[in-house]
Amino acid sequence: MSEELIGLIPAAGKGVRLGLPYPKELYPVIRDNHFKPVSQFVLDCMTEAGIKHIVFVINETKHQLIGYFGNGHRFDCDISYVVQDRTRRRGESTSPGLAQALDSAYHLIKGKTVCFGMADTIMNPSNVFAQAIEATVPTLDVILVLFPTERPEKFGMVRMDREERVVEIVDKPRVTELEDMWGCIAWQPRFTEFLHDSVRAGVGDFAIILNNAIAEGLNFGAVKPLAGSYIDLGTYDEIIEMDRILREQ
Repeated sequence: MSEELIGLIPAAGKGVRLGLPYPKELYPVIRDNHFKPVSQFVLDCMTEAGIKHIVFVINETKHQLIGYFGNGHRFDCDISYVVQDRTRRRGESTSPGLAQALDSAYHLIKGKTVCFGMADTIMNPSNVFAQAIEATVPTLDVILVLFPTERPEKFGMVRMDREERVVEIVDKPRVTELEDMWGCIAWQPRFTEFLHDSVRAGVGDFAIILNNAIAEGLNFGAVKPLAGSYIDLGTYDEIIEMDRILREQ
């Protein structure tokens, strides 16, 4: 099974909001008098699930990220790097560049079960990908891992029907009755092809691609880890909030 799995971590953003002298994916998170960069948390979740090959999608400036993770052997995995091409995107996107970043690794992920997580997030429990993989069955093309949030305007909120099937992604709503957002995803080869075809057709918004896939008949399921939490480190306010949460754990 492990050779059929591949991890996918997009890390091609510039991280200009934080203004750090190094990639934001290397921001040090201190716990129990030890530190590791924030992007190692999602990688550790993947290796805990038995994923042996992980792909980072980077831009041409991320030399320090490559220097830290290297070939992956220190982390009990093999790591590949894909440089996302600079492209001009059509129209406005609420998730700029994400779909293109994921599709940049098409030549490595096609035909495999993909586990995708963001490089600047911390998810608990650490077995989130293991739970997603366990829920993956031939009848489901995509498994969304759900987390509660009080900041729906930042995330893709998930609407489900009475049979616990995902029927819609409501992206970054200002007001909503929905309580759960997707934090990471496991998907089958059928969705990889759908993503690839969508990006080639000029669809750049990942939330739109997810909703189009649902409308086209791809089957979406979800898992919600018990006592799950999701921390996004996109701004200094979120870093301060992360420090508070980690002190309370």
